[in-house]
Amino acid sequence: MLEPIGLDERDEAVYDALIRRTQATAAELAGDCHLTAQATSRSLRSLVDLGLASTTPGRPVTYVAVPPDSGLEAVLREREGALNGVRSQLSNLMALYRAGSRFAHPGELVEVISGRDEVNRNWVQMQRASRTQIRGFDCPPYAAAAGHSQPNGIELELLGRGVKYRVLYDSSVLELPGWLEDVTTGIRLGEQARIATGLPTKLAISDDRIAMLPLLRPGDNAVTASYVIHPSPLLDALVALFESMWERSVQIRPSTPLMNEDGPERLSQEEEKLLTLLASGATDKSAGRALVWSERTVQRHITKLMRRFGAQTRFQLAMEATRRGWI
Repeated sequence: MLEPIGLDERDEAVYDALIRRTQATAAELAGDCHLTAQATSRSLRSLVDLGLASTTPGRPVTYVAVPPDSGLEAVLREREGALNGVRSQLSNLMALYRAGSRFAHPGELVEVISGRDEVNRNWVQMQRASRTQIRGFDCPPYAAAAGHSQPNGIELELLGRGVKYRVLYDSSVLELPGWLEDVTTGIRLGEQARIATGLPTKLAISDDRIAMLPLLRPGDNAVTASYVIHPSPLLDALVALFESMWERSVQIRPSTPLMNEDGPERLSQEEEKLLTLLASGATDKSAGRALVWSERTVQRHITKLMRRFGAQTRFQLAMEATRRGWI
């Protein structure tokens, strides 16, 4: 039972005998445990060194048991402190290990997975293994058959557990049916979302530990193969690429009208969605596709909003929406 703190079976027998007596000489304990005097003395030195026993002056030397609750608790605290010290060095040791593995086994730093199901399975595993954050570039095509027609259930679960999601969407997603509802659901639960034009690739990064980079050919309409990238200079470069593009992108925020429900300035759900799409950089055409409207209907709603709030231009409408806290 006491092996984790450095006592072997013989030491534990001597300790048990001393606990029962509360104090005893080495000879008495040797008789109780049927051990030689030399073996008993070694065990008693171990107990004294651990702070589980003390000695009193005089001849022969008498050993006194330290109350187990305080004695063992002190040993456990000391062991925990030592383990915490080792744990604090873990990140440094892993950095050294990764640096060495980059050159010792370079062929293992990048692997290729094939098949739509296999890509999806690895994507699920990578998310569930994440401890702090998922970062990614999001653009068509997708490995999941549902695409952006419904939220990523794993993301919603992990957001609730405190894992951060930072997603940079390509502006092409604005035309996908269901994209706005999907992204809005994530943002409401904590996803940080931004939008940019012309993302170079799809990308997903878990912590700073692993990344997935889809292997796409011109004209592919689904992800059926992907690179899996382990700690390496390539992974470092992908992290730097994400952070650089993130800083230059535009934040997506669902409109949140601050007004009474029955007030004359109440926005309809369609108007809220339209403002969000326009703030994200959507054209009239892409906004129409997202809302299942014609371009003329989009233009008519924009004109109506501009008149309603006294805006002469779309820029003024955006400024007024920002001032009111809608976007």
